[in-house]
Amino acid sequence: MRQETYDSCWGKDVNSIQLSVVHRLPQSYRWLSGFTGIKVEPIPLTAIDEESNLIGLKLLSHEGDMAWQVMRKLNLSLQEIQVECAVVEWEGQPCLFVHRGDESTTLCRLKNVGAAIAESISALYPF
Repeated sequence: MRQETYDSCWGKDVNSIQLSVVHRLPQSYRWLSGFTGIKVEPIPLTAIDEESNLIGLKLLSHEGDMAWQVMRKLNLSLQEIQVECAVVEWEGQPCLFVHRGDESTTLCRLKNVGAAIAESISALYPF
């Protein structure tokens, strides 16, 4: 028999978050003109404007409907601490977009609710 984990703020099974791996998308983004909170576009490196600069996070651990459900839960969690964010489809996957200035707060909150953060690590290896 499977024991389910419940959390008062979700009212649902939270195992999906605790088994989630989130990865930061490599580019910077901004809201597409006239579609704030709905559509994003990559920012060319020559046109990065700090006020409209967003980062995107996608799930490596889930796909399809489950990915959408997890992203909505993460979105709600960030809204609870007043971090502005939106879940938007990007390249066929649900992605969570937040202002670059909220990146540290966002990653801390996601870790606190049980999501793992996949980070790129560069290392030099001697030959």
